[in-house]
Amino acid sequence: MKFLPQSKKTEGLRLERHPCFSDAAHMKWGRVHLAVAPMCNISCKYCLRKLNKVEDRPGVAEKILTPEEALKKVEDAKKKFPITVVGIAGPGESLANEETFKTFELVDKHHPDLIKCFSTNGLLLLDSIERLKKLNVNTITVTVNTLDPTTGEKIYNFVTLDSKTYKGKEAAEILIKRQIEGVREAIKAGFTLKINSVYIPGENSDQMDEIAKFYSEMGIEIMNIIPLIPIHEMSGYPAPNCEELKEARVKCEAYVKQFKKCKQCRADAVGVPGLEPKHKKVDTEYFHG
Repeated sequence: MKFLPQSKKTEGLRLERHPCFSDAAHMKWGRVHLAVAPMCNISCKYCLRKLNKVEDRPGVAEKILTPEEALKKVEDAKKKFPITVVGIAGPGESLANEETFKTFELVDKHHPDLIKCFSTNGLLLLDSIERLKKLNVNTITVTVNTLDPTTGEKIYNFVTLDSKTYKGKEAAEILIKRQIEGVREAIKAGFTLKINSVYIPGENSDQMDEIAKFYSEMGIEIMNIIPLIPIHEMSGYPAPNCEELKEARVKCEAYVKQFKKCKQCRADAVGVPGLEPKHKKVDTEYFHG
């Protein structure tokens, strides 16, 4: 059975079986992350991509897979776990790597029963919608950290688009505008979307409800507020505490459902979230996915 974006029945089904979109699916259904996308087109000050076996965070994978190796990983994972989702979450930007599309093509051909999902910074989402529809991709997570270019300038170092690199406020303006356009058109096209927002105390911590309201009016299904891990260029920032996160989620819940069980998984995670063994957390930086 294929999960068709146009069907409300299958839309509900895929959310119920997506452990990164549904609380009920968490610790019940599994996902396999395929690390096929090493390159990125923006620079976040909280992001550092690495290849290793020990760090338990986004942006990290043991190795970069070819699409063919990724397909084999899916087949192996289905033998061991109740896999419902194939996800691509980097370790770079999914849509900036042609391997993402080739991998989805192989998965759709050999495992059409699985939900196809990916995370993105949204810069290239608008340009990719038709290709993604043809590949029967179902769900999309877009990381949106602000609607304000002045704040964005403090979060992003640069944005590269059409072989040109932009910095400062201009870079943030371009990213924010293209995120909005991409999300709007993806929802119109029938994709199910989640917004991830990294909660950065002192920068965007007072903007979470603004993001929730704005994107809920577009039709996003769910929002995931993620605590900043204060390493890399944001090592001097405080980590948000549980009360701060709870308060932000309560405010945002007035507009859109909140996902509260995110494990900040590796780019090559496999299994049922919440049940797999944890890796050692060392030199940890949070990644945009």
